[in-house]
Amino acid sequence: MLSFRKVTCLLQKELGQLRSMGCSPASSSHRVLMTFLSKTNYSTSNNRATVDDKELERFNKLDWWNPNGACRGLHSFNELRVPFVRDVVAGDSMDKHSLDVFTDKKVLEVGCGAGIFAEGLAKAGVNITAIDPSPELIDIAQNHSDSNPDIANNKPKYYCTTIEDHSLQHPNHYDVVVSSEVIEHVLDQELFVKSCVNALKPGGRIVKMAPSKTLLAKLHLIILLEDILKILPKGLHEYDKFITPKELTAILERYNCKVEQVRGRMYNPWSNKWKWINYSMAYYVLQAVKLNK
Repeated sequence: MLSFRKVTCLLQKELGQLRSMGCSPASSSHRVLMTFLSKTNYSTSNNRATVDDKELERFNKLDWWNPNGACRGLHSFNELRVPFVRDVVAGDSMDKHSLDVFTDKKVLEVGCGAGIFAEGLAKAGVNITAIDPSPELIDIAQNHSDSNPDIANNKPKYYCTTIEDHSLQHPNHYDVVVSSEVIEHVLDQELFVKSCVNALKPGGRIVKMAPSKTLLAKLHLIILLEDILKILPKGLHEYDKFITPKELTAILERYNCKVEQVRGRMYNPWSNKWKWINYSMAYYVLQAVKLNK
């Protein structure tokens, strides 16, 4: 059976062929479909080398906006990651708490899921564009954003696309590119990082958040949270896809970026709280700058 995403892409392709032939679909159903596809901006490219469809299926099944469900750790993580990224966006501004510092700053979140982080950043005043390859999750994110009065004047701009496509369409465009808990779910990590860097302006910052590839991370994230406490669905994470800060640094350096800081963090599943720690053996946040030369 064809997935919703595949059906959508096929319909887009058919409509594109009609336009290229000089035809204008006149039926009301065609007009509605064209309006829907145009608004949602689904990607039709075959350039999906970073996307793992099995991973998408797992994430599509999560109850993202249930604060007591499997994604509760992502909700509480906003208490750490939103201020961190907000400060990165504000840069050297003297008044980091003024919304004026975000007026001309463009921020991209890659792999936004159903919008938990994007909405947190929007609520903090950040001008956020968020992308994800899952049409189902983008629909959830858009619908939740539309119903959230806290961000009525600063909604995230959602697009269903891959970072490969988006970086080709928006090269050297963003002041900050961030991905949180994403790189450990992609097929080609080097292409993923390269594409994120391509979308970043020279002098801009890139922020990656991920579990490290260590025994401690495996024990905590897979054995404790998935197997023992069953907070997360079993099989949501694959240890072979985890990446250490050193490995991620090496990839970033190959694409003209310099790492500025790596901060360790840890999650307490009983209190549902995150905190900064002095080592990055479990989870980390890495920030780098794209060099001008």
